[in-house]
Amino acid sequence: MKAWIEKERYNGQIVDCLTLILPTRGCSWRKCHMCSYYLEAKRDVTSEYIETELDRLLEKKRADIIKIFTSGSFFDDNELNKDLRKKIYDKLRRNGFKKLIVESRPEFISETTAREIQEAGIEIEVGIGVETSNDHYREKLINKGFTFRDFVEASKILREVGRVKVYLLLKPPLLSEKEAIDDIIKSIKDVRPHSDIISLNLMTIHKRTLVERLWKLEAYRPPWLWSAVEILKKADAEIICDPVAAGKIRGPHNCFKCDNQVAKEIREFSLTQNKGVFKTKCECKKIWELCLKVESITDVPLTP
Repeated sequence: MKAWIEKERYNGQIVDCLTLILPTRGCSWRKCHMCSYYLEAKRDVTSEYIETELDRLLEKKRADIIKIFTSGSFFDDNELNKDLRKKIYDKLRRNGFKKLIVESRPEFISETTAREIQEAGIEIEVGIGVETSNDHYREKLINKGFTFRDFVEASKILREVGRVKVYLLLKPPLLSEKEAIDDIIKSIKDVRPHSDIISLNLMTIHKRTLVERLWKLEAYRPPWLWSAVEILKKADAEIICDPVAAGKIRGPHNCFKCDNQVAKEIREFSLTQNKGVFKTKCECKKIWELCLKVESITDVPLTP
């Protein structure tokens, strides 16, 4: 079971957050064009094993809030059954955690889920991978398997008893850099009434995915970090971003010279919401600006 401590915002303060990746059978959908997390799924794992490993980690690590991810849906009974989830809530309360952050697809959210959250005895925030408010993009470019209306209905249920985090994906395949930026800016406006916080996820290239095939054909480039900065500066909402794999060829990057510093500023902004942290200057920003203008005409990325 993977586990680490990181910093997270909680009620305007920066606190320690314990993040756990539970070994489950993984996502029941398994069809998104950019995701290969299901390849790490553990079909033979038992509830007893998960409970034992959780106890072991909780004895060693202390934090104010906890994220529990399954590479799927926390409320999918085929991943974590209801009895195990109840035991998890009990353990977290006893260990003094103030908040639990999980993820779920909309189809696993119901009034029964709401009652479970209400009875958990701990604040729960549920992240939903909406990716974009554009149903056409979500269906054709991402193959997510649900509509924006599905998300809205799930959000209504969840916000009666907890908090909702929306994940938005920067640069699905077949969009130019500018189209991707414009889509996120519009999506932020669309999801804001139905969410408490937004997480901007920057595309990374997973193995054995459609996105990887396009990338190998030089028909796809991960998003520029400048694009993320542009979005974060314009966003009129609480928004966070962890630029995973920043500065790597398969991850979001600029010129590979300024990437570490820009990624550091993005992470600092996520904790502080202070737009003044973006101070890095680099010649590659001119190339990014050119790409925004030209790629909409060429329909292919201009830089690797």
